[in-house]
Amino acid sequence: MNNIMELMRSRHSVRQYLDKPIPEEIRKQLNEYCEELNKQGNLNIQIIYDEPECFNSRMAHYGHFENCSNYIAVIGRKAADLDERSGYYGEMLVLKAQELGLNTCWVALTHGKSKAIINSGEAEVILISLGYGRTQGTAHKSKAPSDVSNLTSESPQWFKDGIEAALLAPTAVNQQKFRFTLDGNKVTVRHSMLGTCLAIDLGIVKCHFELAAGKENFEWV
Repeated sequence: MNNIMELMRSRHSVRQYLDKPIPEEIRKQLNEYCEELNKQGNLNIQIIYDEPECFNSRMAHYGHFENCSNYIAVIGRKAADLDERSGYYGEMLVLKAQELGLNTCWVALTHGKSKAIINSGEAEVILISLGYGRTQGTAHKSKAPSDVSNLTSESPQWFKDGIEAALLAPTAVNQQKFRFTLDGNKVTVRHSMLGTCLAIDLGIVKCHFELAAGKENFEWV
């Protein structure tokens, strides 16, 4: 993906969509990338197209979703780290969708039953709405780097870039309940004990941090 920081800055949650189908060529690119991510993350992420019922439920209307006929179902075999992997690889797909001109929104509860196929031993972790937004959404209010890390003026540029990217990551109800700590070239990130979808959020922010900081510059602890 090109210009990753620009993609992160331009991507905002969108809940209202145009009645505009996703072209076959875009679907092909998304599907191929989804297959690649499933292999990397040992997941069973599925993209459901032209299916308006999931986001036509009472809960979806409560969440202010309109005209959403496409969505991503993030699914995997039950495991202790499933939520974190779902956040990480789901966000990779979200950024690819943004690059292809689409809009998205992570959706934990405000949707109906998905049409995804969930095999024995698997769990559907979360959905992501997908389509052409009526607008491009708006930026969320963000914490300061010092609120979520031990960043100082002496920190290396890659760490500064990583923290900036992490603060651009979508988190449940914009809670941003994570903290990065740099020690030499070792990075630790933890989430708060109180909040919603915390492990999913952790995967999302780790994805953003890695893409901006560069895996070659640090080690996760």
